[in-house]
Amino acid sequence: MTGIHRFDTSLGLLQAAFDADGAVIYLGFADHEFREPLLAKLARLSPVMEPPARALAHLRERLETYAAGHRAAFDVPFRLHGSPFEQRVWAELQRIPFGETRSYGQLAAALGDPNLSRAVGRANGANPMSILVPCHRVIGTSGSLTGYAGGLGMKERLLRLEGAIRG
Repeated sequence: MTGIHRFDTSLGLLQAAFDADGAVIYLGFADHEFREPLLAKLARLSPVMEPPARALAHLRERLETYAAGHRAAFDVPFRLHGSPFEQRVWAELQRIPFGETRSYGQLAAALGDPNLSRAVGRANGANPMSILVPCHRVIGTSGSLTGYAGGLGMKERLLRLEGAIRG
């Protein structure tokens, strides 16, 4: 698919897609197993364009300062395309403060129904904006690390970087 830019960072090989306005519509790890169907879905929803050099440089710089431990928030323009429920979950993910975690159950309760844990997990897994929409901050009820598109090792690395887990 054209318009998908792969770039190496200190977090690993990432992939980003931008819309016609230069907003990021996908950011993920290049080896993410669900990447191709997700990118095809995004292409149907929003034209995937070659990223403007300035937008890509801005994204890369923000990711590198985050990886170096010098950034707790991002000022990168992005657009999320998903169902209304996915949008609600992703908005809740963005409310999890840097350095903290939440369980799927806590997110479900915050959305008004503690029985939605599995649905929250599916929406979390469909997040097209790794790192920027911090799905890595969601853990199991027992405190265990659960699935992450970048792998559990990367999830642990990001949570350590943010100070959410120690040791």
